[in-house]
Amino acid sequence: MQLLDVVTTSTAVAATRSRKAKTAALADLFAAADPDAPLEVEVLTSYLAGALPQRRTGLGWRSLADLPDPATEASLTVLEVHTAFERIAALSGPGSQGARAAAVAELFGRATATEQAWLRGVVTGEVRQGALDSLVQEAVASATGASLRAVRRAAMLAGSTVTAARAAVTGGDEALAAIGLELMRPVTPMLASTAPSVVDAMSKAGADPDEEGEPSPVAVDTKLDGIRIQVHRDGDEVLVATRSLDDITARLPEVVEVVRALPARRVVLDGEAIALDAEGRPRPFQETASRTASAHEEGAVAVTPYFFDLLHLDGRDLLDSPGGERLDVLDALVPEAHRVPRLVTTDPDAAEAFAREAVAGGHEGVVVKSLDVPWEAGRRGAGWVKVKPRLTLDLVVLAAEWGSGRRRGWLSNIHLGARDQSAEGGFVMLGKTFKGMTDETLAWQTERFLGLETHREGHVVHVRPAQVVEIALDGLQRSTRYPGGLALRFARVLRYRDDKTPEQADTLDAVRALA
Repeated sequence: MQLLDVVTTSTAVAATRSRKAKTAALADLFAAADPDAPLEVEVLTSYLAGALPQRRTGLGWRSLADLPDPATEASLTVLEVHTAFERIAALSGPGSQGARAAAVAELFGRATATEQAWLRGVVTGEVRQGALDSLVQEAVASATGASLRAVRRAAMLAGSTVTAARAAVTGGDEALAAIGLELMRPVTPMLASTAPSVVDAMSKAGADPDEEGEPSPVAVDTKLDGIRIQVHRDGDEVLVATRSLDDITARLPEVVEVVRALPARRVVLDGEAIALDAEGRPRPFQETASRTASAHEEGAVAVTPYFFDLLHLDGRDLLDSPGGERLDVLDALVPEAHRVPRLVTTDPDAAEAFAREAVAGGHEGVVVKSLDVPWEAGRRGAGWVKVKPRLTLDLVVLAAEWGSGRRRGWLSNIHLGARDQSAEGGFVMLGKTFKGMTDETLAWQTERFLGLETHREGHVVHVRPAQVVEIALDGLQRSTRYPGGLALRFARVLRYRDDKTPEQADTLDAVRALA
């Protein structure tokens, strides 16, 4: 397949806000893919989602500032481009900078002006076409005739839309069905929606009275302020993965030790790792994040694993089992000291009291969970509903403004956006804030955002949407100033979330639901 076909489709997708039109354009290109060329399908899937399969290439805006004259005719194929980036990504050591520049000149010299612009955008994360994974999955299903549910499930279990697309194009529903839970291969985590109160969360999770007037019990879990971990064990081999599916096993020997001590040979657990003080209260989140972001060192802050779900045990998959059954198996396997504190109840007053106790203990709040729903990887549905005493959102930084006065020389006021498939670039701005930032935060974010810079407009530095930040706010109000129709009230920075990707930030629909 020609690169120009991808660029043309990407341009068409970016030019429309219609989800139906975007899906149709993507589906047409998938339909033209060669089912006998699985690598081409994989690369095509990444490109249509606006990303390179190579996570790191050593290239950035500076590397692409001085490009050769564009070619007059299109000749590059998708696989030729992929091979070129593979070679560039593999360069290292003495002489690699010159070799990388030569490889860039060779690749971009064969690209037309339109192709050069698109290639630059995909390298720097600036292909803003409003086509994230969910839309690509819809297009794959449409093009292949496969079930959308099967495509989504395969993508979640494989932790990759690329893998699901390859299966759908090359083998249809049968190949998709063959993708299941696999030990040592992390799956996309199940997510929680939000409610303003415990009572609302219980209702949302299905605790309303049945026909006989009896309410259904729900599990109320303490929401720990740690990092999400998914742990796989196969014999003595253990894998610890983050919510973004990164392998951090070597950084968390404490977690490995706890899981190896369990009376099981093959297990997949979901939970949190958190740093605690001498009294058992959570240390600041930054300490947990810092401890889990670097290699383990002697004397470093210890983290403790707490588990709240179980997906597999000794040959038995539990993904499709109801939540109550999974919890029974979890309780029988994991000691209470390493289980998230939980209350199962039908009583709103008891649930409220449990939530107050969790917050008093220094935790974020609670997650109310239905005991009937199966594991729904990657979904933010009504099965799990989080409740925090303060209203928070996970948003993406779209730009930052140079500060003045005491903040002169630092990037200060940040522009905040929610995910929106229909918006240009896939994000819609909801407001700005400079509150809640320490000098350390200002210094860090200045370095971070200059590294993500795409262009400037006066004192505003625009950045590619790569950094998630957790914002506390007092509420939302209607606004004609922002395209989403909403604006944040008294927003302030709580923390930067390096454990979340932009695709895991809150959507505009979720924000509207809170409003």
